Amino acid sequence: MSDLQVDYSHRELLESHPVAEPLIAGGIRCHGGFDEAGAYVSPRTKNRWPAIHAWQQQRTQQFGTPLLDIALDTWPGAYPNVAQAKYLLRERVAEPVIARLTQIGTVEGFGSMIRYSPIPELQRCFVEDVRGTATWHLGGGLYEAHARDEAGYKGEGGHKQMWFAARDIAFEHPLTEDQTQVMMDRLFGYGGAAGSGASVDPLFPDVDQSLELLIQSMARLLLIEISAYHVFAWAEEVLADTDLVAGDGEASRLVSYIRTDEAPHVEYLKTTLSEMRDRTFVAESGSHIPGSEVVGQIWDRARAESIGTRHEANVRIVRGEIEHALESCARGKDILAEFDAFAA
Repeated sequence: MSDLQVDYSHRELLESHPVAEPLIAGGIRCHGGFDEAGAYVSPRTKNRWPAIHAWQQQRTQQFGTPLLDIALDTWPGAYPNVAQAKYLLRERVAEPVIARLTQIGTVEGFGSMIRYSPIPELQRCFVEDVRGTATWHLGGGLYEAHARDEAGYKGEGGHKQMWFAARDIAFEHPLTEDQTQVMMDRLFGYGGAAGSGASVDPLFPDVDQSLELLIQSMARLLLIEISAYHVFAWAEEVLADTDLVAGDGEASRLVSYIRTDEAPHVEYLKTTLSEMRDRTFVAESGSHIPGSEVVGQIWDRARAESIGTRHEANVRIVRGEIEHALESCARGKDILAEFDAFAA
């Protein structure tokens, strides 16, 4: 274990591999790029991936427990599914798919807020040493790298801009700025955004509440990131169909790059939550609480929300957009009935 590098500077965790060619998406310079062989290279992973792997190996050596995870097949699939989305496109009802891509890009942009998450003085919250862990590096580069990946940084676009570029390539710039705003007002008016309804009531009032809120936020974020793989698979397949969308598959390839970029987010969040689960929390009263109890209960509640109320809220948003698009269509009822028949 002594040969593992587990301490990294903020600068190191933000360092990128050199690329032979930058990624230009819809005319916008985005993060990442391509190596000499033409393979996509994610941004800010020169040291971030080695760090994550080292922290995971260190944790396994120290505690020997499985990494916190959840099987993707336990999640509801994307809505609409691939067959439903392609049916709408064949019927020239593209608005709901355009809206879904716009919604995803907008939510990705919210990822920039992670850099403002309050982080307590971590060592006083645990019995065991937390130095040289992913937990220790949350405010030392991991959160900042995540924020830049999602929303871009300075002159480089991130996932927000990449999703919008995928939409604009596939549907040949379907929205004006005014239309986008009207769509956003509608999307986030169907009973609130899909990310709403998060639990804020403390499960452990004797634990530093900034820490409990941090764990709640990370658990929700990890579940969103894992469930997003269904969305990536959906978007890649729909946008790869050159009979239905423009761009010769470029939009689908952009989504595949985003999927690659999201992998370190999933792994550092799994690692951090596992590190906390394996340790012992020091409560404000001085008592000790097993991390398996704290993280376990927060995780179970977040998981129930993710596959329950959060998923249901998102389905309502998308369903509302589909019904809105069909309101003025002469065959709207028939199309909706056929759309629902593709649900299986």
